[in-house]
Amino acid sequence: MAVRAVRGAVQLERDEAGHMDERVRELLTAILERNGLTSDDLISVWFTATPDLHSDFPAAAARGLGIVDVPLICAQELDITGALPRVVRVLAHIESERPKSGIAHVYLGAAAALRKDIAQ
Repeated sequence: MAVRAVRGAVQLERDEAGHMDERVRELLTAILERNGLTSDDLISVWFTATPDLHSDFPAAAARGLGIVDVPLICAQELDITGALPRVVRVLAHIESERPKSGIAHVYLGAAAALRKDIAQ
């Protein structure tokens, strides 16, 4: 079993806790489903949020999905002029038999513009 990293991001329409929870759950579910993963395959998950998001911790959505025995951490994204606003990014370390080229990175909605080279 190899250790792999999966990237993803989603842009929120507004900074509200319930909306963040919904969108981050959607992103995590898509990452798991597109890569054939369960929470047992997760090693750790990093979340970053742009500085304009204050309503909740993105990791709370993971806990709400039942991801309770995986180390999670949240951090603030760099405040870069002109950057896409209201974005939550994910970097998940996983155990997988898939080759690096077989990992599905998930960028939902407008966040697909962040990584057109790897967005699924």
